[in-house]
Amino acid sequence: MTNECVPPFQSDDVEILAKETPFRGFFRIDRLTLRHRAYEGGWAKPVVRELFVRGAAAAVLPYDPVRQEILLVEQFRVGALGWRDSPWCLELIAGIADKAGEAHADLVRREAIEEANIALAEVEKIYQYMPSPGGSDERLTVFIARADLSEAGGIYGQPDEGEDIRVVKVAFAQVPALLSSGLVDNAASIIALQWLQLHKIALDARWCAGA
Repeated sequence: MTNECVPPFQSDDVEILAKETPFRGFFRIDRLTLRHRAYEGGWAKPVVRELFVRGAAAAVLPYDPVRQEILLVEQFRVGALGWRDSPWCLELIAGIADKAGEAHADLVRREAIEEANIALAEVEKIYQYMPSPGGSDERLTVFIARADLSEAGGIYGQPDEGEDIRVVKVAFAQVPALLSSGLVDNAASIIALQWLQLHKIALDARWCAGA
């Protein structure tokens, strides 16, 4: 990697001139007036930016190396309403980091029980990324986990949180077709499935040896 890829500025090269919070609900929206350093020198003109405050979250792809299966969950997503034939989306198990001090690996273990009624064995971090840094502060950590999927299936979720979640098992051999179908169209799931395709041989050797 060359120095061209390293940003010339840091967080202290941004000055927050004003901050408002016009909406606060399950999530929050802040309106920031700010200025930042310019590439050609000095400060750029002040701009107003709305920020969707979502914070940290984590997601996990359960994988059974013995049965050669993965597990996804399907649920209604309001963000898919209006442009997609079905707003019921196939996704990874995921949750928001809303418990102080809870490690992200522990978060996905808890969510795996709540959303799919499965226990995770080894949990390994794949990647951490920002889904939409142009307007949100969300940071998503993606994991893969070894799991026994022999008894997986059913409908789960937290009814008091409006969750109605269907467990879907897929043979690993079907993953390329699943990705090509467009049925999986969210970044975290695509990242995890493509990562598994790239690293499956090494992962199988490691996990099946300890199974």
